[in-house]
Amino acid sequence: MSYARNLEHRPASVDPRLPPIGSLRRSVALFRAFRVEQTDPDRFYSLLAADSVREASRWCDLRGATVLDVGGGPGYFADAFRAAGASYAGVDPDVGELTARGEVGTNTVRASGLCLPFADETFDLTYSSNVLEHVPDPEAMAREMLRVSKAGGTVLISWTPWLSPWGGHETAPWHYLGGRYAANRYAARHGHRPKNDFGRSLFGYSIGRMRTWARTAESAGDLQVVAMLPRYHPWWARWVIRVPGLREVVSWNAVLVLVKG
Repeated sequence: MSYARNLEHRPASVDPRLPPIGSLRRSVALFRAFRVEQTDPDRFYSLLAADSVREASRWCDLRGATVLDVGGGPGYFADAFRAAGASYAGVDPDVGELTARGEVGTNTVRASGLCLPFADETFDLTYSSNVLEHVPDPEAMAREMLRVSKAGGTVLISWTPWLSPWGGHETAPWHYLGGRYAANRYAARHGHRPKNDFGRSLFGYSIGRMRTWARTAESAGDLQVVAMLPRYHPWWARWVIRVPGLREVVSWNAVLVLVKG
């Protein structure tokens, strides 16, 4: 698996208030924001979107680029991508997510990441943040993202590995005892099923599984693997992604950056 760092772009200054890329201060800021995801979603998702778009700009020049956001949700990422100069389109299968901030945003449609309603080779960047673990066939979603990307276009996928401390989402850390056990325990304690219900809206995928898919596709000439990174770690801790086993537990969130063909 190759890591073509010569393809990296100068990151855009999407939000000057963000701590520097790769710094420990950035990791701490994201962690603090993560703790208020449920109580202050505007703060959390605005910061995450701005940081994520800044990271995406390392691999794709966003000025004038056409961007598809798979699982874009209520518009935080749309705002951040447009602020970076991109032409944005978003898809999300969940009406609740699409309308979480009120009306559905412009250039956003209800659709599944497993069957994207776009023609082949349409987008310069096809992006997905924390969606892969919510579909029953992650390789199919990755192939769809690759299909709608232009030749030479960038595909960026991030997801939460199952064995990470947040792999079970709101049912964590009980997912270490089994996904169904964790979901049933949550339902018993709260009186309703979790939003991220194992086997229905949450699935357990490893970094190793997606790495194997990408390596196979790269061998077939379908893509080039540019980078695989732990999304929230400072630069000096990114080595953990290269260690089988360890990466599944301590990465928290994985990023796979691909270039089509």
